[in-house]
Amino acid sequence: MSDPAARHPAQEPSFLQKAGIVAAMIALTLLLWRLADVVMLVFGATVLAVALRALAGRLQRHLRVPPRLSVPAAVALVAGVLVAAGWAIGAPLAEQLAHLRQQVPTALEALRQWLAGRPLGLRVLEWWNELARGAADGVPWARLVSVAGLTLNALGSLLLMVLVAIFLAASPEPYQNGMVRLVPVAHRARVRAALQACGDALRRWLLGQALSMLFVGVSTALTLAVLGVPLAAAVGLLAGLMAFVPFFGAIAAGVLSVLLAFAEGPRTALYAALAFLAIQQIEENVLMPFVQRWAVELPPVLGLVAALVFGLLFGLPGVLFATPLMVVAMVLVQRLYVEAVLESA
Repeated sequence: MSDPAARHPAQEPSFLQKAGIVAAMIALTLLLWRLADVVMLVFGATVLAVALRALAGRLQRHLRVPPRLSVPAAVALVAGVLVAAGWAIGAPLAEQLAHLRQQVPTALEALRQWLAGRPLGLRVLEWWNELARGAADGVPWARLVSVAGLTLNALGSLLLMVLVAIFLAASPEPYQNGMVRLVPVAHRARVRAALQACGDALRRWLLGQALSMLFVGVSTALTLAVLGVPLAAAVGLLAGLMAFVPFFGAIAAGVLSVLLAFAEGPRTALYAALAFLAIQQIEENVLMPFVQRWAVELPPVLGLVAALVFGLLFGLPGVLFATPLMVVAMVLVQRLYVEAVLESA
């Protein structure tokens, strides 16, 4: 007589078991929601760790650096480059940034005077004054007093993110193995492959994003210098950094460039606006399609949706890391749902 257990080696989970799994998933989601700041810090550290691992891999291949020393060598190289750059251009750039802070009110006044001389401009100024009065009435001055404290908190979070990234880059296997062991044995190979694919996609996206930021920063600085706009290097640096944030960073950089150009006259501002539009078109229609052939393809609509959705969920960190979050989400959906569920049936 055969054993009944042998005829039914695997039984369907009971209703209570299914309810427990759903309750655990809801509890985990709520926990992640409450720990949103920690989640974003860990994700930012992961992105930095991927960049360090990519640099360490190149040091191993091209300079024959031993694997155990590759990550420390990558950290030392990045720190050395930052120190050298600060030593070479830090003082002039800091002076330009200080002048930029003083130049913005002058540019705003020039824009206001130009608008005041035109009928449509007067309507714009009336609307702007009403908006400014409403914002001034509702300004939480008590919160603004704590700006210094918030800045120190942000710097502390950045330092912690860098430290976590170094530890992750130095030894990623224990953390990856720990995540894989949280899923059933039958699915561990697929989950491990999906995590590896996420790392590859992030590495390719970072390289493509670095090229895009470099192009935007250098071309903006050169264009403004040719137009005779002051503080071209500082604005170019800010434009390149802002290019990390999809859509909104480009808009902010364009507004800043045109605003400073108004101090030199409306015609210069018009030329600056046209030049910035040309730079954005070249980046979006020439550079990014070329980069996406060997990096990672992210439709523009998904980038905008990512900035909106993750910004609502996680605030400013969600906007900053919206694109890499969407890249990871796309890879996980493709590997764990489309290929594992839909296409395997």
